[in-house]
Amino acid sequence: MSRRLPPLYALRAFEAAARHSSFTRAAEELSITQSAVSRHIRTLEDHSLVGYSIAAGAICN
Repeated sequence: MSRRLPPLYALRAFEAAARHSSFTRAAEELSITQSAVSRHIRTLEDHSLVGYSIAAGAICN
């Protein structure tokens, strides 16, 4: 059984949002909108079938 890796853009958005604890700051770093960061993380959630939340510098699933 072959399992595909999640899209790189989604991982980059997730990493930046987690590091900054902010979708807005992640968006500024990646030169995209805050909405795009949110959609990228949603793509990652859909791909992994796990929900992620970023709060107070911690990554929770």
